[in-house]
Amino acid sequence: MAKLTKIFGPPGTGKTYRLLQRVKAYVRTGTPYHQIGYFAFTKKASGVARDRVGVSEKTVPYFQTIHAFCFHLLGMNEEQIMQPYNYEEIGKKLGIRVNFSDKYNEEQTHYLTCNNPYFQMIGKAINLDIDIKELFNRNEHDRKIISWGPLKNISRYLKDYKKINELMDFNDLIKTLIEKQDKIPKLKAIFIDEAQDLSPLQWKLVDILKTKTEHLYLAGDDDQAIYAWAGADVGRFITEPAREIVLKHSRRISKAVQQQSEIPISRIAGIRKHKKYLPRPVQGSAQHINNLGQVNLQEGNWLILSRTKSNLLSIMEELRRKNLYYQSNKGKSFTVGIYNAAVAYTKWKTEEALETSEINDIRDYIPNAKFWNKDKEWYDVFTAAPHKEVLYIRNMLAAGEKLSGKARIFVSTIHAAKGGEEDNVILSLHQSSKVQKGIKQSIDKQDEEHRVWYVGISRARNNLYKLKAKKVIKEYKL
Repeated sequence: MAKLTKIFGPPGTGKTYRLLQRVKAYVRTGTPYHQIGYFAFTKKASGVARDRVGVSEKTVPYFQTIHAFCFHLLGMNEEQIMQPYNYEEIGKKLGIRVNFSDKYNEEQTHYLTCNNPYFQMIGKAINLDIDIKELFNRNEHDRKIISWGPLKNISRYLKDYKKINELMDFNDLIKTLIEKQDKIPKLKAIFIDEAQDLSPLQWKLVDILKTKTEHLYLAGDDDQAIYAWAGADVGRFITEPAREIVLKHSRRISKAVQQQSEIPISRIAGIRKHKKYLPRPVQGSAQHINNLGQVNLQEGNWLILSRTKSNLLSIMEELRRKNLYYQSNKGKSFTVGIYNAAVAYTKWKTEEALETSEINDIRDYIPNAKFWNKDKEWYDVFTAAPHKEVLYIRNMLAAGEKLSGKARIFVSTIHAAKGGEEDNVILSLHQSSKVQKGIKQSIDKQDEEHRVWYVGISRARNNLYKLKAKKVIKEYKL
């Protein structure tokens, strides 16, 4: 059985750095890379780990997500894995609306979700490793939205669909590898990052991995456990018997931000690992603002965070009204095709030769070739482009925004920004009615909500601006 070491890493304390230093130490003392397992929460994070070690993907075959690890050991191929269109097809067959996608696709997490509450509940039951009826009986859902009859039928149909089409979803991969654990190789050391986000099903696999290695390292931060909605089990991470290390020095957070971060976690009523971490020797600032006009978004780098997608959309609309260039997980805030065509048209006006692709870009917005006119600007002749979009791009260019580069402003939900950071963070304190109703169901849900706000606050390196909700009753108190 493996020796266990558990590393608690508050925001910016370098837990991933600590893990990779241990990886390098193993290599220095003679352990080959293929004898080391390093499992990250996201595909992006596993790639970052490989880059930091400075080796190719082939050199470190077990630097992956847990699902990718199962996928490769089972010898699967992409055609055998459930895709979003499969779920949408099931929805059409059953007469229910399903838009299945990776909710946090920028990070490429293993918690896929969709806009259909039935599929969401089925996915959570699988992650919790319990029967769907048991989860239904817990009464943690809205009974006005989900009833037992349809849930039972959809669950059964999904199971039959996968069997008939010989398909697996991500969680089926874990279940199958647990059943075929002889396929798991013996490794010298295994490292699991973001272990606070493991589900009970994944913990079952971890228990098997303990028998396949000499030393198992678990790293995470229970205060940043915000995936309980999908079945993550933070309690197991906190209580897992192991030698414990707490990283105490944050290289990210200023004193003011650190003080703010203590507020939500001090409200956690349930199980928690009590720990202190020290901020950078920089004061920084934390203050309330009533609206975005109270900060100068024309300068500096900004991360604007919201608890909900609907509130985020309102913020994005306001940024557009202010003619500010921003980016989100969906890309740039303007229609890139119009901008590219504008650049090409301006190039043509200066007598420069155009590539075929540039000519085609322009034709998308000037369908009739006779309207090409060197005496007029692009915004006067792009008749096929939406007027509002043309005006938005024109105003941003006039303000000196470099639209070809990365935006200084990035907007995101708090969940999608986990792992990110910025010098200046605007945190919208708005809570939706749905969120407020949900957290009344249990202490656990209230604790998870406090952790969400802790994550939001701790994305700030220097300055935190707490954007008040339009209605006091809809505001998280900070």
